[in-house]
Amino acid sequence: MGSEEVLIVGGGVMGLSIALALKQKGMTARVVCRNPQEAASLAAAGMLAPQAEGLSAGSMRDLCIQSRDLYPTWVKDLETIGQCSTGYWASGILSPALNGPEASPFNHDRNQWADVSKMRAIQPTLSDEVQGGWWFPEDAQVDNRKLYRALRAAARVQNIPIQIATVTKFIHTGDRITSLMTTDGELQAQHYVLATGAWSEELLPIPVKPRKGQMLAVTMPMEDGLPVRTVLFGEDIYLVPRQDGRLVIGATSEDVGFLPGNTPSGIMQLLQGATRLIPAIAKWPIEEFWYGYRPVTPDDLPILGESQYRNLTYATGHGRNGILLTPITGKLIADWITTQTNNPLLAAFHWSRLIA
Repeated sequence: MGSEEVLIVGGGVMGLSIALALKQKGMTARVVCRNPQEAASLAAAGMLAPQAEGLSAGSMRDLCIQSRDLYPTWVKDLETIGQCSTGYWASGILSPALNGPEASPFNHDRNQWADVSKMRAIQPTLSDEVQGGWWFPEDAQVDNRKLYRALRAAARVQNIPIQIATVTKFIHTGDRITSLMTTDGELQAQHYVLATGAWSEELLPIPVKPRKGQMLAVTMPMEDGLPVRTVLFGEDIYLVPRQDGRLVIGATSEDVGFLPGNTPSGIMQLLQGATRLIPAIAKWPIEEFWYGYRPVTPDDLPILGESQYRNLTYATGHGRNGILLTPITGKLIADWITTQTNNPLLAAFHWSRLIA
């Protein structure tokens, strides 16, 4: 197979967004990925929640807010290219608290505390245990599975090859990658991108580990409209309603490597947390259980930009914020590859911070 300008290892939302951003800049890219059904993209909930998560001021908060603010225009362009809905919904996010603001683990401004009456005006079916909370109208959500399909469709329209193969090794000479060894043979490019999420450490010595998350979905009754009207981001639980009546409930956070499967304890934890916020959930039909692996780093920040090799770029370690950070990652990585000019925002996510 002939040489590509860029080979992107990883076919989740991150790899696809980078490929499309490069295409917009006139570069050719090929995406190489193992089983696409393993991508963390398909196991997420799709919250765009930099404010609801209470991120501390700094580069990570800036990165997340910039990416959230890119979403409306970015998904509109994506849907136009691929003719697929992404399920983007500027629903706002409610962060309910079962205790007062002083007991909340979130880094929210206490002056923005909303009392119970305001919370119930937004979400009437909240439990009596909810003591108040915070409302973030600028936060939003996207249907992560629809987003993935939309990115795949846009890649097809843009003639971006997606090759299903497992990369087994990066071959390098000195400070340059010379080729990839894959189950389809050897592949070459001028530049390479590592966007393999939780599997990154299998290919290169960077500290990205899997953190398992279990999730489930229930079907909401729709006789009087959506009983859950907006995303609820609780202390140990989140509820993400879709406009078609599906309610996504997540997620556990388990340091168990790539241990597969849903467990009774994991599902019980989710149901207990969900029904403490919305008691009626206990009577709604369960649609589905699933699980996935978040790619996490020791400091819970992604690894972005240049690597130890002159022609290899990192785009991995996004943890629980992968869907949120998809637009900004595609843009920043494509800019870096095409100009070799480091955006100041990338400095905080350089790989060297994690090397002792």
